[in-house]
Amino acid sequence: MRITFLGTSAGVPTRARNVSCVALRLPQRGEVWLFDCGEGTQHQLLRSDLNISQVSRIFITHMHGDHVYGLMGLLATCGMSGHARGVSVYGPRGIGEYVREVSRRTQLHTSYPLEVREVSEGTVFEDEEFAVRCAPLKHRLPAFGYRVDERDRPGHFDVERARAEGIPPGPLYGRLKRGESLTLDDGRAFDGADFCGPALRGRSVVYCTDTIYCRSAVELSRGADLLIHEATFAEADEGLAVRSTHSTAGMAARVAREAGVRRLMLTHFSPRYFPGNQTGPDDLLREARAVFPAVELAHDFLSVDVERGE
Repeated sequence: MRITFLGTSAGVPTRARNVSCVALRLPQRGEVWLFDCGEGTQHQLLRSDLNISQVSRIFITHMHGDHVYGLMGLLATCGMSGHARGVSVYGPRGIGEYVREVSRRTQLHTSYPLEVREVSEGTVFEDEEFAVRCAPLKHRLPAFGYRVDERDRPGHFDVERARAEGIPPGPLYGRLKRGESLTLDDGRAFDGADFCGPALRGRSVVYCTDTIYCRSAVELSRGADLLIHEATFAEADEGLAVRSTHSTAGMAARVAREAGVRRLMLTHFSPRYFPGNQTGPDDLLREARAVFPAVELAHDFLSVDVERGE
């Protein structure tokens, strides 16, 4: 699991930062999942090492333009570039009407299966490898945070030991890998747990923006390996954060600390905090680290691996 930040600015793009989009790369599936899709997202994809043809799921937090204006252009490009797989879009109430109306007005007809789902609190997607759930955040519009949980995976299978025991390869190996017990025709019995190393704990990523500090974000983030949280304002501008229902860097760090996450990445920065200004990015980082030390600032095209916890 690898995260790539495609847009880290709040509200409007700058020369250095595009508006909101985070990509989750799942190489074992050949898929890319996007979280938010601000204007220019497809341009950012083209400038990255990600492949537009691998985009399969797009999760929208809320309907403000800096999080959704890039969606329709990306869906149209997927159609004109021979996108072979379907695309599923998830978002709050209104996302379905938005996609339908823009498609009608612009005569967009996708050549691939397009599914649009309006979400509510709870699980929005799951299969044998991953589960995605959302929870409401606190913003001016209905907004959701998303959590991706990878399911635990069996530990390393000791093929050499199985061979030494004379167990025929094939379906029996699959049963042992799954931890099942089996009995051979000669009467010997084996327990799959004896042939597998410790299970690999599934990883978890949480994405929370736009929101002011709220308990729902804390609960959604509980024990996550990586929390990506907005940090629109500095401490000195807390009044602006409260009025606009956005977070300061300190609020984001408080969510990380109370949720017991392993790592925090800050994003969605107000353009007012540019290097050389009275308050800059380093000040946001300093304010966050005073609350939660394991924090970094995101920037466009930064990629980070999601490591497994102990």
